[in-house]
Amino acid sequence: MGLFSPARREPEIERPVLELSGPALTAAIERLASGCEQTGGIEAYVKALRLKAEALRKMFDEAGPQGPDAEQFAVLAGLMPTVRRRIGPYLEGDRFEELRGAIMRLVKGRHDPATVDQRIAEFCVTLPTDRKHRWVRDLAGELLHALDPERYPLMCRWVWDVKANTGVLREIWHGDVDRATIEVGDGYAMHVMLREELSQFLADNGVFRDTLYYIDLVLAQVYAEYIAAQGGSYLRADFSAAEDTNVYLRRLLGLDGVRIKHSDPAVAHAARQALPGF
Repeated sequence: MGLFSPARREPEIERPVLELSGPALTAAIERLASGCEQTGGIEAYVKALRLKAEALRKMFDEAGPQGPDAEQFAVLAGLMPTVRRRIGPYLEGDRFEELRGAIMRLVKGRHDPATVDQRIAEFCVTLPTDRKHRWVRDLAGELLHALDPERYPLMCRWVWDVKANTGVLREIWHGDVDRATIEVGDGYAMHVMLREELSQFLADNGVFRDTLYYIDLVLAQVYAEYIAAQGGSYLRADFSAAEDTNVYLRRLLGLDGVRIKHSDPAVAHAARQALPGF
């Protein structure tokens, strides 16, 4: 994608102040580089993330205004770890049509970031709002990020969930947060501010290309380390095996060797080839 472009002006929003830890970020980047070296290097991961996004955009572009069909959505969900285990019941019959309609309303307005928080909120209430359906918020975040990554940072719950007071933000917050509550919301403004902070931090450390993908990798590295430290107990349904940090990183980003089957060979090939050998 090249440089993180300042040419695209974000809407005037009140960005929160984020007190991030430089040493924590530096350590995470160093461990990210070291861990990726064993499986092709960071550039392989950048390529994989690009292919994942391209495959998703290709499906939407070719599907037209009605949106991808159920088979295609099954493929898309396979690239979203906190979604793929739960979306199955909604890929059939009337449930699928309701979900597809909500998705198309969500993404139709993606050129207007000023309304994104409202659109995500409306999308989430189209399905039940109990704990079993928290994945719906992640689905919205994943879709918007893949379809327009320059406008929309990765807005998944594992990046920051203000209700649970958990996520990447907590792990890179400056100071002792063991008994503290971080009073920062998890809406669009926070994610834009976090992306800006990380973009500047990466630039200060010599990263000037593919910044958007590097940001996703840093976020995933930080939370993968958290999951590994918890012995895989958190998000057990999605990360059930006690494995190393790099495995969790790939899983968080949907790059964990998903077995794709699709009627479009090009889409299937792009998804399967994201990280050869995984």
